[in-house]
Amino acid sequence: MDVDWRALLLVGIVSLAVAVAVVVLVAFALVGLSARSGAARHGGEASAPSASVGTAAACVCLVAAAAIVGFGLYLVVV
Repeated sequence: MDVDWRALLLVGIVSLAVAVAVVVLVAFALVGLSARSGAARHGGEASAPSASVGTAAACVCLVAAAAIVGFGLYLVVV
């Protein structure tokens, strides 16, 4: 039995990179959702992002994270 160590290393690196990407996307989604409460606290100042922009950014980040997870599940199943 022979182990292809180069392929195993490649799988490990790609898995780590994808895991970090999903965590970062979910973290950005949480930051975007926190803009709702931040806009209310700041009284609608120009420095605070608007609630709609934060929600839209959160949706984009969550959809991207879900797409990455879905593609990974597709690769496992098919």
